[in-house]
Amino acid sequence: MFNDLFAMMSKAGPDAWYSNAQQMALSVARGDDGDPNPAPAERQKLEELAPLIARHIEGIFAVQVEPRIECVTRTQLTQAALDQWKPLLEPGLAISSQALSNSEMPQIAALASTLGPLMIGFQMGSIAGHFSEQAWSLATLPLPRIDGVRRIAVNNVVRFVDEWSLDHQAVFTFALAQEMVASLVLSREGTSDALRALLVDTVRESAALQGGLIHRIQEMMQEGSPQELMANPEQMFEGMDAPEATPATDALNAAAGVLSAFIAFTALRITEMMFGPSNTLAEAYRRHCLSDAQGEAAASALFGIAPRSHFHEPSNDFVATIAEKHGIATFDALLRVDGLPLASELNDPEVWFERVTNSPLA
Repeated sequence: MFNDLFAMMSKAGPDAWYSNAQQMALSVARGDDGDPNPAPAERQKLEELAPLIARHIEGIFAVQVEPRIECVTRTQLTQAALDQWKPLLEPGLAISSQALSNSEMPQIAALASTLGPLMIGFQMGSIAGHFSEQAWSLATLPLPRIDGVRRIAVNNVVRFVDEWSLDHQAVFTFALAQEMVASLVLSREGTSDALRALLVDTVRESAALQGGLIHRIQEMMQEGSPQELMANPEQMFEGMDAPEATPATDALNAAAGVLSAFIAFTALRITEMMFGPSNTLAEAYRRHCLSDAQGEAAASALFGIAPRSHFHEPSNDFVATIAEKHGIATFDALLRVDGLPLASELNDPEVWFERVTNSPLA
């Protein structure tokens, strides 16, 4: 079986990992129900709300917002996620490939060059497929975007509405506002460039762990055989400690935490402007994130982001404090390359406010 797999992978080309990811992800995303199309009536509700939400966002940021949206299935959201994530994962794959090319044992490089794309593709594909099981849109992950397209997995939103017995219009507004705000912020050149730099820093720091893993494989190959390694691949991780937080991961999680908190805060504010107090919706969404969002959490971890890290509550407090003292429009700084908060600024929002207010880019 492994000979057949290696033969297949050796002919698949440099993007073999991505082809495997697509096959796995789309298979998972279809699910047991075949991933049906959204009901036309639900699609129409979302399309009617989009221009109203766009005007509210324009009032906050003083920028023009295109109200166009795409109502998608789980499969379509999964494919969009893969397309967005591919360029963000490639630097890490390049580092791994470089480390393997420097291996003192040619058989290690040969094994990894064939097995690596298969395993990476399966891992990424499984995560992307499960991500779309519950996710409403790509807004659940504060990652740089390659385009400004807004996509809503309508059936996932409808299921949430039905499970919590909430008002359709209010929840649709909340979901749409999240995606439209996220699309505006995360597709901006300054913000996306700053996020990419943070992601690259975390990849470089993880290279030490990858190097340790390669060294472990080398030792096992010297002491045993490839067949034994394949029969029990878990043994290569035995005795290895999980990576601890580093300055790079802290910087990434602080920025991601504030972006997620700001997107949800702004979406709820817009919903309340249109439909009044939304305490029930806010609580239902909080519980949804805690209990139903395992796919989103796994996808976040793929990039070194911990959704429920120790930055979670400080990020929420940071956004609430700035909005109360200086107004939500202050967060237009997040559209700039220097607008993302530092980890040290989370517990002192005024330091961030002074920095971005007095920035030459302001």
